[in-house]
Amino acid sequence: MSEATEQPQGGAAAEEPVNPHAETVRRLARAMFRTAVWPAAATVVLGVVVATLVVGMTGLVGALIGGAVAFASSLVTLWLMRTTGGMNPAFVMVAALGGYVGKMLVLLVVMTLLGGIAAIHRESLAFTMLATVLVWAGAEVVAFKKTRIPTVVPGS
Repeated sequence: MSEATEQPQGGAAAEEPVNPHAETVRRLARAMFRTAVWPAAATVVLGVVVATLVVGMTGLVGALIGGAVAFASSLVTLWLMRTTGGMNPAFVMVAALGGYVGKMLVLLVVMTLLGGIAAIHRESLAFTMLATVLVWAGAEVVAFKKTRIPTVVPGS
């Protein structure tokens, strides 16, 4: 009879304390994605159209590559938030800052490596990349303000 009332060994997961920050960080990442994806996509399209009209095919290629790299790097930042969301809040902040620095380094390396290729217009690549990153970052700020998530969680 005592065996029927005992919890199985695998039931330890139910006893673990719930991290209140994990769901908050994941909710914020979802809000940031929803707020940023369309303005950033529109920025890439606008950059491609303007670069194509002003420069031609090399502008089109440069703007497409710049927009795609900036868009992908911004998505990686949100993935990093979701992945580290369940960890210690201090580590989440370190990961977010490290991810931001890493993103800037990747963008710099891409600009440096692709800047000298004749088939790619360097300024179209740079301006589309910069505009996309700035629009995405601005949309993330808007999403943060709209979600009304407290920056200090009481009792933690």
